[in-house]
Amino acid sequence: MSDNRNTILAVILSGLVLIAWQYFYNVPQMEKQREAQKQAELLKPSPQATPGATPGAVPGAAPGSSATPSPIPGAPAADAPVASREAVLEAGPRIKIETPRVIGSIALKGARIDDISLVQFRETVDPKSPAVVLLSPSGTAEPYYAEFLWLTANGSSVKTPNADTIWQQEGSNSLSPSSPVVLKYDNGQGLTFTRTISIDDRYLFSIKDEVNNLGSAPVTLYPFALISRGGKPPVSGYAILHEGPIGYLGEQGLQEYSYKNLDEAKTPTGGNSRGIVFSKVTDGWLGITDKYWATALLPETNATLDSARFTTGDKRYQADYMLGAQTIPIGGTGVANARLFAGAKEAATVGLNFPLVGFGGYNKQLGLNHFDLLIDWGHFYFITKPMFLALDWFYRLVGNFGIAILLVTVIVKLLFFPLANKSYASMAKMKSVQPQLAALKERYPDDRVKQQQEMMEIYKKEKINPIAGCLPVALQIPVFFSLYKVLFITIEMRHAPFFGWIKDLSAPDPTNLFTLFGLIPFDPIALLGPHFGAYLVMGIWPIIMGITMWVQMKLNPAPPDPTQKMIFDWMPLIFTFMLAGFPAGLVIYWAWNNTLSVLQQSFIMRKNGVKVELFDNLKSTFQKKSVTETKKAT
Repeated sequence: MSDNRNTILAVILSGLVLIAWQYFYNVPQMEKQREAQKQAELLKPSPQATPGATPGAVPGAAPGSSATPSPIPGAPAADAPVASREAVLEAGPRIKIETPRVIGSIALKGARIDDISLVQFRETVDPKSPAVVLLSPSGTAEPYYAEFLWLTANGSSVKTPNADTIWQQEGSNSLSPSSPVVLKYDNGQGLTFTRTISIDDRYLFSIKDEVNNLGSAPVTLYPFALISRGGKPPVSGYAILHEGPIGYLGEQGLQEYSYKNLDEAKTPTGGNSRGIVFSKVTDGWLGITDKYWATALLPETNATLDSARFTTGDKRYQADYMLGAQTIPIGGTGVANARLFAGAKEAATVGLNFPLVGFGGYNKQLGLNHFDLLIDWGHFYFITKPMFLALDWFYRLVGNFGIAILLVTVIVKLLFFPLANKSYASMAKMKSVQPQLAALKERYPDDRVKQQQEMMEIYKKEKINPIAGCLPVALQIPVFFSLYKVLFITIEMRHAPFFGWIKDLSAPDPTNLFTLFGLIPFDPIALLGPHFGAYLVMGIWPIIMGITMWVQMKLNPAPPDPTQKMIFDWMPLIFTFMLAGFPAGLVIYWAWNNTLSVLQQSFIMRKNGVKVELFDNLKSTFQKKSVTETKKAT
C-alpha cells in the first residue's frame, strides 16, 4: 500500500511540475509577447522639440570655466501630433542612403540620422515581407534616431544648429560607401558649421563636424551626441537576454540597464528628466540594444567624455555623451569626430573575442573597448561563444544551421565519449544485477532498510555507481544551455531554416498535434486562453524528442523503487510539454542527442555482455499486468 501511495504522489508531483512550468514560464512569456504587440500598435509618443525648448543641463562645468552647457536636446513636446512614417519622411528634404545592407535617408532639417531599414533582414520568414525598420523620424509613432550637436554655455547668445535647422547640402546627393555627403550651416554670426557624413558597406556612420569662426570673438562649444528613442519599446522579457540601454564605459566596465531601471532612476538630469550619469569616461561607447538590432555611439577611443548618460523623461529614453569644451579663436576651426553603429548585431560585424579564434569586426577594426559585448553572450560566455563558433564553422561548411546543429551534437558526443562510456558501463552492470535486487525484495519483503543495506553491498561488490545514469543527462545541461542561448540571442539563427516545415530554428515548431497539424482550424490559445491553451500546443519535433527520450529510458534498468520508476516513466512526457515552446533547433538537438545515446548505450551494453532488451521493455510497457503481479504490487 505504501508503494501505491508513493506512486500516486509521484504522479501528482510530476503533474505539478508540468503545471508550474506552464504557469511560470510559458504563460508569462506568451502574455508578454501579446502585450508587447499591443503596445507596439497603440504606442504614440510625441516627437522631439527644439533644443532651446528642452530642459536638462549636463551637471558640471567645463574644464577651466565656470559656465555650464546649455540645456540638452532630446525631450519631446507633450502635445505634438503623430503622423505615419511615410508622411513624415515625405514632409521635408532628405538625403538618400543606399548601401548593400542599409537603405534610408538623412533629414536636412536637423541633420538627424533617423531613417534606417536593414534590407538583408525581413520582418518574417517570407522573403517578400517588409525590411526591418530600425530608425524612424520624430513625429512618428515610434521615433528613434541619432543626433549630433554643438552645445553652448548657459547664457550664451551664440546660435548653433538644432532640430529645426535646415542644413545645405553640397556635393553628392546620396550617401553610399563610395560617396560621403557634406552639409553646411551658417549661423549669421560668423560661424560656419560643416558636417561630413560617410558610411561603410555595413552599419558604421562616421561624422566629422567642423566649426569655422570668422566672427569677432572666440566661442566655446561642447560636442554632443545622442540616441533618442520615443516610448517604451517592446522587449522579449527573457532573463537571459538584455534589451535596453547598454554601454562599456572605460574603467566603469559594462553597463546594462533595463527601461524599468531608468524609469525608477532617482538622479535628476534637468527638467523632469532623470537617469544614470557617468563623468570623465575614457575609451567608452554607449547606446540602446534590442534582441537582434542596436544603435551605439562610438566616440574616439582616446576621447574623454565629460559625461555619459542614460536618461528618461517625457516618454523617451536616451543615451548621450558630451565632450569637453572647445574654445575656437577668431579665424580658428573646431573639429569633433563621432561614429554611429546602427544595424544588426552580427558576430562577424560587431566582433567576437575568444582565444585563438573569433571575429575581429568593429571591435578590432576600431580598437573599441569590448564592443563584442553588444551581443549578450552572458556570464557563461566561455561556453556560449565556442558553441556559436562551432555552429558557424559548420554552417559555412554545409550551408544549413540545422545540419550544423546535428554535426556539433556528434562532436560533443565524441568529446564526452569516455565519460559516457563509464556511465553506460555502470548502467549495464546495474542491469546485470537486477535478479539479485529482485531476490532481496523477496528475502526482506517488509524490511526496506535491510533491502537498502544489502543493495549497497551488491553495488560496492560489483563496483557500480547507482547515480551513474544521471551523468549523461548532466553532461547535456551545459551544452543544452549554451545552444539555447546561441539560438535565442544570435541574429545568425534568426529565420535560419532546417528542412520541411521548420523555417526558423530560433522559433518553436509551428505545427500542432492538437489541431491535427493544421487540419482543424482553431487556435488553442485564442480559444482557451494562455493558461489552458498552452497545454494544447505540441509540434512534431517535440513529439519526436519525447519519443526518443522515452526509448532511451527503456534501455535503462528499471529503478527498484516504484516511486522512482514512476518519475522516470513520466519524465519523457513532462519534458515533451516543457520543450514544446522552446526553439525548434534546441528540440532537434535533444532528439538527435537521444538517438545517438540509444545507439551508444546499446553498443556498450553488448560490449559488457548485457542483453539489450529494448524491444522487450517497450513491449512490456503496453502489456497489462497479470492479476498476480497486481496483487504483489499491493
